[in-house]
Amino acid sequence: MKLSLCNEVIRELPFARQCALAKALGYEGLEVAPFTFGDEAYAMSAAQRADIRNTCSASGIAVSGLHWLLAAPAGLSITSADRTVWQKSVDVLRALVEMCAELGGDYLVHGSPAQRRADGPDDAKRAEEAWRIAAAEAGQAGVTYCIEPLARPDCNLVNTLTEAAEVVRRNGNPALRTMIDTLAASNEEPEPVADAIRRWMPSGLLAHVQLNDRNRRGPGQGSDKFAPVLRALKDTGYTGWIAMEPFVYEPDGPTCAARMIGYVQGLMEQAS
Repeated sequence: MKLSLCNEVIRELPFARQCALAKALGYEGLEVAPFTFGDEAYAMSAAQRADIRNTCSASGIAVSGLHWLLAAPAGLSITSADRTVWQKSVDVLRALVEMCAELGGDYLVHGSPAQRRADGPDDAKRAEEAWRIAAAEAGQAGVTYCIEPLARPDCNLVNTLTEAAEVVRRNGNPALRTMIDTLAASNEEPEPVADAIRRWMPSGLLAHVQLNDRNRRGPGQGSDKFAPVLRALKDTGYTGWIAMEPFVYEPDGPTCAARMIGYVQGLMEQAS
């Protein structure tokens, strides 16, 4: 298992400093939120993407994948009945799939709750069509596209692993899979997160894991227990990326990043 840091945690730093800090702390990768490169990150040039690759290489760190895909530019939605808005959103997703592959990433995580709000069955159908197109692009690019189950009330479309699995199975494209975010899973799954991992990992549908506490801080910074989660991942043979994705950075991003990896590395050593 490889540890990655969601780069928005330290987004106030220049990207080269993000890479150097993450490497110094012991992370192997950065999970990149495109909005940290600006509203038009999906349209960055080949030269700009090469600069990112070179910066990562100089620090000895990888781009593990992308997340927060539709946070920018403003006004995107994969459920919108406005065809112009919907098409723009799909075009951004397709561009981000290409960006992920060019940066050497393995996966994309489709969370973006505000951009997938659903008020009826037609909205859900439009979301699935967007995911079908993104998955087709991902398959051609050699990366995995993950639908992230998100917790209510932030999101009202695909809240559980069961719901995500239904979408994935209907699609039938092996490039489309789902993943576990421990905050969302703690709030939405009918069982403890470790038990959900043991139940779902053998299905082959889980492609990624993000760690965060129900208090929206990082692992080890709340009351949630992560030792059972890491043990379940080890016992089920998971060898992919584990990304740290807090939403509250106390006392600041760099300190939060340091505390999280120290805590998780300690638990991984105990589980080995």
